[in-house]
Amino acid sequence: MSKAGLLTICFCVWVSLCAAGPKQYPAEGIVIEIDKKALSVVISCEPIPGYMDAMEMSFKVHDPMVLNGLTAGATVHFTMVEDGPQVFAEHIRIVKNVSDEAEPMEAARLGFLRRALDPNVAATAVQAGQVVPDFALTDQRHHSVHLSQFRGKVVALTFAYSRCPNPNYCFRLSNNLAQLQRRFSAQHADDLRLVTIVIDPANDQGAALERYAQTWKADPEKWHFLTGPLDEVRAVARLFGMDFWSDEGFLTHLFRTAVIDRDGRLVANLEGNQATAKQVGDLVESVLRSNPNTGTGPQ
Repeated sequence: MSKAGLLTICFCVWVSLCAAGPKQYPAEGIVIEIDKKALSVVISCEPIPGYMDAMEMSFKVHDPMVLNGLTAGATVHFTMVEDGPQVFAEHIRIVKNVSDEAEPMEAARLGFLRRALDPNVAATAVQAGQVVPDFALTDQRHHSVHLSQFRGKVVALTFAYSRCPNPNYCFRLSNNLAQLQRRFSAQHADDLRLVTIVIDPANDQGAALERYAQTWKADPEKWHFLTGPLDEVRAVARLFGMDFWSDEGFLTHLFRTAVIDRDGRLVANLEGNQATAKQVGDLVESVLRSNPNTGTGPQ
């Protein structure tokens, strides 16, 4: 082939590459970390069919202002832009995990009405970065457990009750914690505590609470199923913006999963039941890494 012909082929390839431009993919996930100095955000992404599996990725951003409204645990939709070796997140939009199932919609409606009638309910909810007030409830071994006992540990906390009939509700949230127990069993096992606040004390106490914990093969040293008098359980739930109502023998309730750092501060409060066990685990792992145990705090 002549030199001119080779140059022509190279030029055509270069033109086609330029014309193709950066690759773009619609994406969604859970925010794990924000680094404003580095203009980057780490997101635990849902799979993109035909392109990648679910994974945690770091993205650069062009506009530093888009990071201002982001918090760990937020669900976001965005455009993934692959531009050579760099991968950017553009058009980042925070979305609420709104379920179209009847019970979550009813719980959201009841929650709105309760907040409208009593604004103090919303005022009790802890915000990200604030220390979660101490509370004490009773675990599956009939021990009184204070949240403050876990200072120096990272805490993942959610809510459930044993008779919940829908596998997408309490079962899913409890299964997320069960997978955290397995994921961190070898590394960080002593640095992490799991807490399930059991919201049906009339039925889930004593032997029933023990059986519920055993269902999940919960290590009682690491995973505490806590309950107590109804008013006290409800007060704890409201610290996390969670509430529940009796409905024909079952409970209509909101979904929350919280992550608390070693200093007792709320890092993230995930709303809904859409976060996967991997995403919750990625968030917990980030807190374990960024908030290491110095051995100086109470255990």
